[in-house]
Amino acid sequence: MSVIDVKVPDIGDFKNVPIVEILVKVGDVVSADAPLLSLESEKATMEIPAPVAGTVAEIIVKIGDRVSEGSPLLKLDAGGGAQALTKAAPPLSAVDVPDAKGPAAAQHLTRAPSAGVLPAPTDFGGVHASPSVRRLARELEIDLTRLSGTGEKGRITKDDVKAALSGTDGRRTGSGIPDIPAQDFAKFGPIETKPLSRLKRLSGPHLHRAWLNIPHVTHTDDADITDLESYRITLDGAAREKGFRVTMLAFLIKASVVALKEFPQFNASLSPDKESLILKRYYNLGVAVDTPDGLVVPVIKDAERKGIIEISQELGAVSARMRDGKITPADIQGATFSISSLGGIGGTSFTPIVNAPELAILGVVRAVMKPVWDGQNFQPRLMLPLCLSYDHRVIDGALAARFTRRLADILADVRQLVL
Repeated sequence: MSVIDVKVPDIGDFKNVPIVEILVKVGDVVSADAPLLSLESEKATMEIPAPVAGTVAEIIVKIGDRVSEGSPLLKLDAGGGAQALTKAAPPLSAVDVPDAKGPAAAQHLTRAPSAGVLPAPTDFGGVHASPSVRRLARELEIDLTRLSGTGEKGRITKDDVKAALSGTDGRRTGSGIPDIPAQDFAKFGPIETKPLSRLKRLSGPHLHRAWLNIPHVTHTDDADITDLESYRITLDGAAREKGFRVTMLAFLIKASVVALKEFPQFNASLSPDKESLILKRYYNLGVAVDTPDGLVVPVIKDAERKGIIEISQELGAVSARMRDGKITPADIQGATFSISSLGGIGGTSFTPIVNAPELAILGVVRAVMKPVWDGQNFQPRLMLPLCLSYDHRVIDGALAARFTRRLADILADVRQLVL
């Protein structure tokens, strides 16, 4: 047995280059020149090849480690391939050098093709992926320009390519949907690139997936909350003295529970095979909370068992945790129906995106005073716009209209909240 140390070969002037991908594991049998791991500098992605054929005995580094020429990477049991040690390790190939200042800038990273060797296939220009990932994508006929990477700094990994092949990649733009062409906005004036918050990077694919998979329809109606608002103001005055607030949102949660009990299709989800409806006998309501990093949807559990005061106190506590960034997985899981309220900001209507696997979501905006005909005269009434988005595969327009009208009737008569 002949165990050799595989080290970083000559990579030119590059130092402290991060390891972005380890392509082998202990026990793997590799051939000479097979890629072992990938490095990535600001200018290029580089693969470290195996100097000889053998078996991977030990991996010394991990993803994220920074290395330079001569840094040890792994140990390789060369076996009968020791004679190949006298051969010089092939120089590295480089990709993604869009701003190299002429050929000289990349001379340390480019290998001239040997005589009789066919030129490499055309690369995916501008894509943030290692050569091995590019090669895999070419073999599987996957267009890397249509994928979003889950690796460090958004780089595309082999798992992303495999997920795209199996159709499970929730970050794709959608089958048959062309991506928006990239533009160089700096050509038209000064720009600033600001990374998305972690929250938006996580929620974005979920919203995109929901929008692509659910046939959204939004039904709107108005609820007369004149009497309810007077009652709310009375409760809120007493609550302030105890350190919390009673907002319209607490009443919306309670009214939604009453309506959901009468229309159980809205408190359900489609089965994975899309052939059955899973009716839920519990009422966990998600509530969109505005935070500095974006919207978070904490869940008020077992809302049917709680009164207005208890819901109000819980809303205050959970909203504070969200804004302080102290969310836990339990805080945002298990919702059966969601509410998105923009009443504190404004607007006249909007289309909230259904929070899959839920089937509907209620959106509300600012209540306004309107003249309402009572049969004899126009009376000033405080009207709250309701915007119900729903999954049209399960809920039809007539059912949505009945649900929204029932919800409006409940809000118009506070006594129905205790039925």
